[in-house]
Amino acid sequence: MPAVSNVLVVGAGLAGAGAAIHLAAAGVAVDLVEIKPEVTALGSGITLQGNALRELRSLGVWDRVQDAGYAFDVTGIRAPDPDGTVVAEIPDAKTGGPDLPAVMGMPRPELARILADRAAQVGVKVRFGTTFTELAQDHDGVDVTFFDGSTGRYDLVIGADGVRSWTRRALGINLDTRSVGMGIWRAFGPRPASVTRTDLYYGGPSYIAGYCPTGEDSLYAYIVEDAQDRSALSPDEQLATMKQLSQAYHGPWDEIRETLTDPSRVNYTWFETHVLDEPWNRGRVVLVGDAAHTCPPTIAQGGAMALEDAVVLAELLVRREVLDQELWDAFMARRYDRAKTVVDASNQLAQWQLEHVQGDIPGLMRSVAALTSQPA
Repeated sequence: MPAVSNVLVVGAGLAGAGAAIHLAAAGVAVDLVEIKPEVTALGSGITLQGNALRELRSLGVWDRVQDAGYAFDVTGIRAPDPDGTVVAEIPDAKTGGPDLPAVMGMPRPELARILADRAAQVGVKVRFGTTFTELAQDHDGVDVTFFDGSTGRYDLVIGADGVRSWTRRALGINLDTRSVGMGIWRAFGPRPASVTRTDLYYGGPSYIAGYCPTGEDSLYAYIVEDAQDRSALSPDEQLATMKQLSQAYHGPWDEIRETLTDPSRVNYTWFETHVLDEPWNRGRVVLVGDAAHTCPPTIAQGGAMALEDAVVLAELLVRREVLDQELWDAFMARRYDRAKTVVDASNQLAQWQLEHVQGDIPGLMRSVAALTSQPA
């Protein structure tokens, strides 16, 4: 019998949806609340490493993910020269195992829809456009009051509500989320035939200019610059800025640039980072995903770490009979060091770029691949 019989999950992102699906599939009653009014996701595309695909397969959505995304096993490195010269082709580690692609790109909103559909299929009760206003826990459970005045009592509350987690603040946890010092422009658009993998351009006027195919007809492109306040720019000005920055990059970028015509498909965010010291729970409320740890996307492991949190937590809750300190210790033993190592590596890579230092990038990437190739 699972350690919990009913659970509230706050936040319908990768960590929240993943935990909800696993628990509901095991017979736990799950309510999932999401403050946004509908299934959505900020941004354009997402790069999923093999270990993320492994967890998506465990959630029962691999077939749909495979159909919706674009898989590849090699990353290219190009020079910021007039031809966009390929200077290296690096095989990507198959961190999810030999039977899964090394990497897959896909549209973020499509992944969100797939997970929402799966949650509904296994019996998760999803409520959009709301969240909680109050948590009051005792030894046996958590009393929850929602925005609309309704209430509920749960054995466990899982806070999977992102970098600026309301759940974390409600618990009185002060966590310093800091800017890494970089900002990223992202745009979603059609995929030229020449784009069949991620290519990264290092140098030029920006730190990184890259792209990732997300489907047969789509990709997302990105440019990383020094973090700055771009909030005053209108959508048209944002589009113009990204196109201007891309002028230094060629090869497939020359085709991509011509397709960047829709301001609504461009967004700009800063790279941010934090890691919550262990434990991630306060009594019967636990934080997962970006609420507990977040990192710049320099090694594309943020989504994978969120999914791993969900799978490990759900596994422990289903396999154990009591929600006790031993369970929380087991959760931290499997998650804290692993997540922190990934965050530290992501930050190190960003710092090398900021300082224009030629660090041991291959060694760093090999160490992360060796870690994430082992199931969480």
